[in-house]
Amino acid sequence: MAWFDYEDEDEDEAEEDLDSLTGRCGMTTLLATGMKILIKWGGLILLFAASQGASAGETWQDALGRMPLGAGVAELNRTNCVPLLLNAFQSNSVVKAIIFMPGATDELFFFRRARATLTNANPTLLDAVTALTNQTHIQATFQPPLLLLHTTEDSLDVISVVKNKSTAKELHERFVKGRVLLNDADWGDVRSALKGKLSTGLRPFENASETWHFYRHSFAACGVTEWEMLETLALAGRTTFTVNWLTVEFQPDRRAGVAPKLDGFPLR
Repeated sequence: MAWFDYEDEDEDEAEEDLDSLTGRCGMTTLLATGMKILIKWGGLILLFAASQGASAGETWQDALGRMPLGAGVAELNRTNCVPLLLNAFQSNSVVKAIIFMPGATDELFFFRRARATLTNANPTLLDAVTALTNQTHIQATFQPPLLLLHTTEDSLDVISVVKNKSTAKELHERFVKGRVLLNDADWGDVRSALKGKLSTGLRPFENASETWHFYRHSFAACGVTEWEMLETLALAGRTTFTVNWLTVEFQPDRRAGVAPKLDGFPLR
């Protein structure tokens, strides 16, 4: 009997050893699998962090430096400047819109004194902006994600009034689909270009007397939120806006800036 009891104990111990070994093997397998998953996701996280870091470190100058203006452009003037720059603007992760504010368009079309020479055989959009800021009264200011081309007569801060918070929240969260490019566009053209692209209606209507005091709009935008599009319209047209329930009302911006000093009028 003792012998059989001894065998039973050996069998029990053997089973325990086997269970222990199986458990250790299972744990080893789980640990190995876990490490593989950790390494895989760790690599993806590092890759994502690196890409985010690269994007975060990119400047608006870097972005515009990759956008060709077109070969053979030797001068920027009132006939070619605006269309060249707006057509050269491309979708990117840093600059979402390039806007000619009224002061800048006045320099080109009203005072007719903004001319800039380009020396590169294959200039970029950055070369064009640099030439304008170095050789004319036009300045460049980046207010992420909008690049403003302006003069001292322009107010760079947008006046907006929110009367409906839920509508304003949606405007901040929704994006405008596709690319919007307007060159010397009146309010009627603005409304037509943005029809179906905004979740709100734009007021006033195109024939309203208030629109006679809006400046004509020149900008290119891609990847902006609806709120950023409203800011773009206000900056380009020298207007303010009020957010109501499902509608946004624009009004003329009555602030007066200081125009650059005139040497003569008109120069050309």
